[in-house]
Amino acid sequence: MNMELNRRDFLKGSTAALGAAALPASAKDEPKLAASADTVILCWMAGGMASTETFDPKRYTPFEKGLKSDQVLSTFPAIDTAVDHIKVCQGFEHVAKVMDRGTLIRTQVGADLGHILHSRHQYHWHTGYEPPLTVAAPHLGAWIAHARGRNHPALPAFIDIGQTPNGESEEIKAFQTGGCLGTEYGPFTIDDPANAIKAVRPPAGMSPVRFKARFQNYLRLLKASPDFRQGDSTKRAQLLKSMDEAFTLLSSPAAKAFDLALEPEKNAAPYGNGKFGRGCLLARRLTEVGARFIEVTSDYGPFKRWDTHENGHTRLAALKKDIDQPLAQLILDLEERGLLNRTLIVLATEFSRDMLVEGKPDKEVRGQVKQPDIINELKFYGMHRHFTAAGSVLMFGGGASRGFLFGKTADERPCKTIENPATITDIHATIFRAMGIPTDYHITTEKRPFYATKDGKGRPLKGVLA
Repeated sequence: MNMELNRRDFLKGSTAALGAAALPASAKDEPKLAASADTVILCWMAGGMASTETFDPKRYTPFEKGLKSDQVLSTFPAIDTAVDHIKVCQGFEHVAKVMDRGTLIRTQVGADLGHILHSRHQYHWHTGYEPPLTVAAPHLGAWIAHARGRNHPALPAFIDIGQTPNGESEEIKAFQTGGCLGTEYGPFTIDDPANAIKAVRPPAGMSPVRFKARFQNYLRLLKASPDFRQGDSTKRAQLLKSMDEAFTLLSSPAAKAFDLALEPEKNAAPYGNGKFGRGCLLARRLTEVGARFIEVTSDYGPFKRWDTHENGHTRLAALKKDIDQPLAQLILDLEERGLLNRTLIVLATEFSRDMLVEGKPDKEVRGQVKQPDIINELKFYGMHRHFTAAGSVLMFGGGASRGFLFGKTADERPCKTIENPATITDIHATIFRAMGIPTDYHITTEKRPFYATKDGKGRPLKGVLA
């Protein structure tokens, strides 16, 4: 048996990814609704993906010196997709070819959270709740882990890939948790997918027999410690359960799914060598062995990646290359393996962007970017301001309608939602419905119910699920 674990990661920090905060337990009560998906893969474009530059093309105006800012709605031309009535922006040629496998939502509407800040809106999107709260709201993946449990007995139910601690790391940690559900429903975290195998590999030279002996000795010392014996009984049980489940993962053949080196090069090549692409490849491998919820993030940091406060056009041209083919390949690979029908792939971001409008068109908010009236430099050509009145979400497989377009936005600035707004609450309700989880699914905390969707009132978006 080839048992693979990095025991140092297992024991350090918040038990690295494998300790008390890592491995979700099986659900006590299975949802009563029929599920169209067994797995969710959330592809998170952290930083604010401009919809008019990606999946909601508007009038295209090429760059030239002397261009008026108020003339520019899209800096990329529209291209055809596999669906006659859906166009996307140049740079998504691969995604365009698979658009007939899913749904495009163009009307994600952000909440009014005061200043339009990444931390607040990322928290809102991932938990479904607007901060601040008196209750620690669970991540979407934690709710799914709690309601559906493990899809494979050895695999964590919630796996988070690609977010490196940087920038607003404390704010990120606020929602990347199990919240009030408990630490056992939090994520198994993999910072870099290229090194994922290190999370489930023992130190060099340590045999399975030797590691098992050390593991048993560690449990003995833990149980004998005064802190453990005098601590809360529930927390003791959770810790021991997590340790046992971690050891189960180490011993399972499923651990090989974390090793990207085992993927044949011809299969790995379309995903590229970028962090997001490798994350998609890892997500596909984990889905094949029975993962339940996987988030693949483009990695957030202030003024990095999709946080395009300048050079928007130039940066998006590069970002599209990073995600276009990997996302499309993930869809095609799962389809080829007969897994797409039971895997819901979601691509989302916290809010959109505009060149001139900040926040919602009818709200007075602090301007974060100074945009000249006349564009004479390429760095000002692009969408640089936070815009919450309309944003794009993609859903493929897992019961999502094929070739479906939800919502409509205005063709002139402000390009806000004009038909069928999609709130975060209802987007979550749609995901939960695909997973067979009622939108009023809840736990009791502080002697009151706390719901998977805000107040249990989420409603699946009409037509998005077949």
